[in-house]
Amino acid sequence: MYQNKINLIGFLGGDAEVRNANNRSFTTLSLATKSSYKDKKSGQYVAQTEWHRCVVFGKLAEFAGTLTKGAHVQIEGELRSREIATKNSDFKRRIWEIRVDSILKLDRAEKSGPEDQDTGEEPAA
Repeated sequence: MYQNKINLIGFLGGDAEVRNANNRSFTTLSLATKSSYKDKKSGQYVAQTEWHRCVVFGKLAEFAGTLTKGAHVQIEGELRSREIATKNSDFKRRIWEIRVDSILKLDRAEKSGPEDQDTGEEPAA
């Protein structure tokens, strides 16, 4: 039995990019996750950001295409790799990416302005 499942929560580093290749439409996302630890010598917290390339296909790609920079999302999918040839060289580069199965937008609803809030008072006549 095997399992290849990734679950990430982070923020998008840029607007979603809708692309076409081989008569197929897909969306790519750049997702940032962050971890930190306390340095024992200095006592300071050290933060490290990891960037993840996420690829979305099918109907979910249409929704993913609406996501914008800074969106807080949870992404589930599987880790995939592929090789691409570099230009002017025989060298091949391995790309790691997440093939997304589900996206959950975690952003909170925007706060309403004072004119939208109900004060419970009757309007002046």
